Amino acid sequence: MPLDDVETPALLIDLDALEHNIGVIAKHYRGKSIRLRPHGKNHKSPQVFAMQVEAGGTVGGVCAAKVSEAEVFVEAGAGNVLIANQVVGEDKIARLADLARRVDTTVAVDSDVQVEQLSTGARKSGVEIGVVIEVDTSMRRGGVRTTQQAVALAKLAAQAPNLRFRGVMSHQVPTGRPPSRAQRFAEGNRWITRVLEVKRAIEAVGIPVDLVSTGESWTYDVAALHPEVDEIQGGTYVIMEVPYAYMSEFRFAARVMGRIVDLPDPHTALGDVTIDAIGTPNGVPTVDAPAGIRVVSIDHHGVVLRGEGVEDVAVGDTFLLLTHQQDVTINRWDRFLGVRNGVVESVIEATARGCIN
Repeated sequence: MPLDDVETPALLIDLDALEHNIGVIAKHYRGKSIRLRPHGKNHKSPQVFAMQVEAGGTVGGVCAAKVSEAEVFVEAGAGNVLIANQVVGEDKIARLADLARRVDTTVAVDSDVQVEQLSTGARKSGVEIGVVIEVDTSMRRGGVRTTQQAVALAKLAAQAPNLRFRGVMSHQVPTGRPPSRAQRFAEGNRWITRVLEVKRAIEAVGIPVDLVSTGESWTYDVAALHPEVDEIQGGTYVIMEVPYAYMSEFRFAARVMGRIVDLPDPHTALGDVTIDAIGTPNGVPTVDAPAGIRVVSIDHHGVVLRGEGVEDVAVGDTFLLLTHQQDVTINRWDRFLGVRNGVVESVIEATARGCIN
């Protein structure tokens, strides 16, 4: 249908931008040993994942934040999976073991208790589960804090029944935004070097490391300069968000379209996009169109828009918002509308949406 006929609010995916973004990394990794492990949490859609794999330059498998997310992508045909978080609890480990029966499955650990629980659960289920040690770099959440911790944990994991020690992983974010290209490379290299130091320390005690998973959208090109890095966990680049605008080789693919429902004064408009439709943990959305309008507030009733551009809109006119946090925005929708040249060309199902356990 024509875009003007779409009921609002609606999450639109610009298919030209989506295909461009996927192509940037596929082209950059062509002929290189490093590969992309697409992060499913960023788009929640097996259809988009299939596009990433088909374009090339991937590991053929998915990165997931949760077991439930991994289950959706494996059901849809992902050839292998890395859950880049810690998994504990008998029931959840049993689900992880079920995944391991079907595809090569790896999970992150950063403590002895996780290794022990995984080993017990894998042994009960008669499967082998891969483990990687998460190394804390810049985020100060999961991950070992010292090289000594990592080596001790690697020794435990390498000896644990029904576990296969695979290597190390990390996730990092730039400390300042927007970083210049020089700052991005300097900081990215620093964090990646830290992970590689841990990798080499583990190898120095005689434990083989066959996987280094580190890097993300903002360091996709930095990681490619390190021969020891096997894969990056890239996600944001696919549809993008406002804080990543400094990665100018990628285009904004996701927009939430709304309609003006009221014009209470010459410089104020009310729109039908609520906070339930677009994530705001990093700030209110940015108006992409029309020009001269900004978001001043958003809640469960709608969005308040102000600016000189309000004079040029009427009740019923559409507007487009860019998100400052695409993970949260994507997770609010069951499906997206794939749009090209002002026409809805496809419906993209987000079957991994709401997978929080």
